[in-house]
Amino acid sequence: MKKFLEKFYLVLIFIFLYAPILTLIVLSFNESRSMGSWSVFTLKWYAAMLQDETMMEALKNTLVIALVSAVTATLIGTLACVAIQKMKPGTRGVILALNQIPLLNADIVTGIALMLTFLAFGISLNMGTVLFSHITFCIPYVILSVMPKMKQVGGYTYEAALDLGASPAYAFWKVILPEIRPGMVSGFLMAFTMSVDDFIITHFTRGAGINTLSTMIYGQVRVGIRPSIYALSTLVFGTVLILLLIANYLPGYRARKKAREEQMR
Repeated sequence: MKKFLEKFYLVLIFIFLYAPILTLIVLSFNESRSMGSWSVFTLKWYAAMLQDETMMEALKNTLVIALVSAVTATLIGTLACVAIQKMKPGTRGVILALNQIPLLNADIVTGIALMLTFLAFGISLNMGTVLFSHITFCIPYVILSVMPKMKQVGGYTYEAALDLGASPAYAFWKVILPEIRPGMVSGFLMAFTMSVDDFIITHFTRGAGINTLSTMIYGQVRVGIRPSIYALSTLVFGTVLILLLIANYLPGYRARKKAREEQMR
């Protein structure tokens, strides 16, 4: 009875979480515009989405911002982890605690704070401000992903490479980087996913005429829902889901592969 209740509770949670998303996915393949009746299976809303210039422009902006911000945040976050690892334990703890604040802070507070900062310095809101904002809130996620790998490496291996005559750059490239690469990949995927998924910070820091998928969907919903929005939302959900699965599966896969290689030796 206890096991049955545990399974029932788990199924109930998944129903509450994913029933709205499944409804959205089903409606994206429904030929009828009505949300209350099913007609026949169709892909015309996906075709309409691809022919909509506004949607394609928003998709391009979303991918460009997500890719550039994820790459930049990964580089900055990784270098920050290297610097943090070299600090004294007390200082390192304070820095890591400060890194947690943006993760716990409400997005609306971060968005308004960034907007007011740009306006205070006379910076007009445009694509650059959105990109800077995304890099800012993605860096803590990268540090959160890379730092555990950095702790596993420690400083002894790096110092040993230096004692053997390797330059700091060569020691980092050949000793540190291969060990922290899984964390960097996870951090990149997490940053990319968070950037694609963001709405609030983008809404407060974008200029006139600049839209991402999230802001465009919000604007469309306010004036009336079109079925092509269902198709677009389904693609966004699918992309985010795939990236999250990769981010969660990749570290375990690499660990199992490394364990098998060690056993073969």
